[in-house]
Amino acid sequence: MNDPDILIDQFVHHLRMEKGLSNNTVQSYSRDLNRFVEYLSQNNIYLLDTTQAQIQQYLGFLNKSLSIRSLNRNLSSIKMFFRFLRLEGEIEHNPSRLVVSPKLPKRLPKTFSLEEVERLLNAPDPSTDLGLRDQAMLELLYATGLRVSELVGLMVSNLNLEAGFIRTLGKGAKERMVPVGEKALEVTRRYLFQARQNILKGRSSTHLFLNSRGKPISRQGFWKIIRKYGIMAGIKNHITPHSLRHSFATHLLEGGADLRAVQIMLGHADISTTQIYTHVTGERLKQVHEKYHPRP
Repeated sequence: MNDPDILIDQFVHHLRMEKGLSNNTVQSYSRDLNRFVEYLSQNNIYLLDTTQAQIQQYLGFLNKSLSIRSLNRNLSSIKMFFRFLRLEGEIEHNPSRLVVSPKLPKRLPKTFSLEEVERLLNAPDPSTDLGLRDQAMLELLYATGLRVSELVGLMVSNLNLEAGFIRTLGKGAKERMVPVGEKALEVTRRYLFQARQNILKGRSSTHLFLNSRGKPISRQGFWKIIRKYGIMAGIKNHITPHSLRHSFATHLLEGGADLRAVQIMLGHADISTTQIYTHVTGERLKQVHEKYHPRP
């Protein structure tokens, strides 16, 4: 059975029935493979005789019209298909095994300048209970670099105001201790002993940050909060909780912090994840050099 269409049908059946993939995913694989087989046919290449070089030539053909992300998806489809053909005994060697996926360009995280962060942190009105809560959340997020899920998941018991630390559970339920600056501690103290009690209205809760009904604030709720204050602060770039986490890491490194220390504070399992911030600081240094050096 060497008909490419029949082999693709068998592969699609395998994906749907044995792998349990969704219809959308299966249809994507099917489209990718039909386009690949059509290319082979137009170039008089027999599917089961396809070589590694011919697959690479096909990727070069696709590169004229597709993004690197789409190229990678097409290559993934081809690799899975040839693995299937190898397991089914249709081919002796998998020609796609050593084909390397095109590398996606590194996307540098969006960060804010110190001036922008200052405007954002000063945007809430601390004379109101909810304004003080919002200021405490923003200050704490920038002071610690927490993920938004870690921030909204904080319990009162996670705070050690005397020592200036918070305890949080990150990815993989890994616990870490993160230091908190004095400014963030001061605002958090005022929120904890003033605004939070007013928000609770005599009720009790173990969560640190609460919505206006006294319930734990959600991730979506905090997204709305930070976007509102981003607009008030006149920050033009799209602002997210993660961009404040990126700013925390970048500003620490720009100030001379050790990469390993930043890794621990961010809760990254691998230091290579943290190293992307060195690219950010490098880009900023280049911009400063080009702007101010007499012979740029």
